[in-house]
Parts: sequence; C-alpha cells; structure tokens
Amino acid sequence: MSKEQQLQLDAILRQGGLDTNADVPTLRAAFSELMAQVPVAPDIQQSPVEIGGVAGVEVAIHGNDSENVILYFHGGVYVIGYAAATVPLVGDLVRRTGTKAITLEYRLAPEHPYPAAVDDARAAYVGLLAQGIAPGQIALAGESAGAGLAVALLLALREAGVPLPSCAYLMSPYADLTLSGETLAAKREVDPLLTPEGLRARVPDYVGGGDASDPYISPIFGDLRELPPLLIQVGSHEVLLSDALRLAGRAAISDVPVTLDVTPGVPHVFQAYAALLDEAGTALDRASEFVKAQLAHSPSHAQIA
Repeated sequence: MSKEQQLQLDAILRQGGLDTNADVPTLRAAFSELMAQVPVAPDIQQSPVEIGGVAGVEVAIHGNDSENVILYFHGGVYVIGYAAATVPLVGDLVRRTGTKAITLEYRLAPEHPYPAAVDDARAAYVGLLAQGIAPGQIALAGESAGAGLAVALLLALREAGVPLPSCAYLMSPYADLTLSGETLAAKREVDPLLTPEGLRARVPDYVGGGDASDPYISPIFGDLRELPPLLIQVGSHEVLLSDALRLAGRAAISDVPVTLDVTPGVPHVFQAYAALLDEAGTALDRASEFVKAQLAHSPSHAQIA
C-alpha cells in the first residue's frame, strides 16, 4: 500500500471534483468533460448493443470468447453517468474475469424518476435470459448508485420469481437514499468526492413522488433473503461507508453469502483508479476471483423458468 499514492489521488479528486449541488445540465456537462479525459486501453473492444429494449455498450477483450456476461450498472446518483464512461473500469474487470460485459444505459432522473432505472435493469436482465443465456452465466456488477440498483434488481427478480444471476459485485454501494448513515457526517472531511449536501440535493430527482425508504429505492431496508453471493467493496474514506457496512450486515443476517472488503484510506469507487493506486488493482483482482468462482460454481446451462 502506498500512502503517497493515496494522498496524490485525494488531491486530484479534490481539484477536479463535481459539484452535485449544481443544476442537472451543468452537472452532466462537467461529468462528461471529466470522463472524456480517461483513456480506454487499446485491447478493449466496445460496441453499441440493445438488450431487452434498453441500450448499452458491450465491452470485450479481443480473443475472449466466453459465454459468461457481466451486466453492469454505472453510478451517478441516478442523475448523471452513462454507459461509455464506465468502459475503462469495466474493461479492467472483463480483462481479469475473462468474461464480456454489457454496461447499461438505463434512464436517468429527473426526466425518468424511480422506477425507470429498476424497470430498465430488469428488462435488460430478462433480455439476456431470452437470448438463451443461463442465469448462472450472468454476474451483476455496479458502482455507487449502480451498485444499489443491482441489489434493487435482485429484489425485484426474486419477488417476480425470475431466476437469479450467479452473484453481484458491488463497489461503494449507494443503498440508502434516506441518508441515515452515520458516516455521512463521520467521513465528511476525508471524502474528496461526495458530501451529504450534494447527495441530499439529488435525492428528490430520483425518488420523485415515492418514498426514499422503499427497498427498491434504498435496498438497505429490503429483505435480502435468498439473494446470490455478494461481494461488497468500499473505501474507508467514504461518506457512504455505512451504506456498505449496513448492507453487508443485513445480507449476513439473512444468510446471504456476503464478503465485505473495506480498504483503508481510499475514496469512493477507488477501483476506477487502477492506473494511479495499487489498492485499486488489488481490489479488482480480488473481485475477479470472486466473479470467476461464482460463475464456475453456478450451473452453466440451468433451465430458465
């Protein structure tokens, strides 16, 4: 672990941080400008795709013909973000796992508040099943709001009786839109990216006329029984640390196989900075071993109900 790397990354993020209190067009433009600076490795192939009527980007590594698929959900407090922005991170994950991935272009608030994102996630997953891909060949993954969306999707699929995927890999999950976690205050000074005020400003965009404590909005309040294995990774310098801790606790109480992986001194979705931070690459290595193990353990050709 390199303390120097951590301090360097912290300084970069504080200088180039997004003001989530800004109006939505300004916020989206700033995010797009920021993400346009992130290079995509030359071995990563990306192509537009539509699955279940929802647009996305398929991410693959040349020469990899695996039938296993990671269905990926981007972050951005349900208001910003887009599939192509995740390609560098998803590419790192695809390279390590030997799979391909589809990073989804789910609809964003405030134009499309809840339940649009959950509906799109479910449509895409069911679309994969309709293509003949077995549930055991699918892993879910996501960061921040996308990680929360992955858990909401699992709850929706279970309630509908749809066969569940092999596992879910959750990076810095945003799982409590009531913002009741104690680390919102406790970690405020050390988090270079997110603030309680910035999060609070965006909650009404997604919740709309709903209830922020609805488990499909804030899965921290959901019944997690019978979900597939979860890997939750989070940094100790996050205001959302308590979301991850409580989500892991609820999963464990519900007898869900869950691994909680807390890395000291690193920020929100630190895995995206593998080029700068040793801990990011190490975390992705651990995640890839988890995903590969779950895909290998799951029946490859299970019957689809």
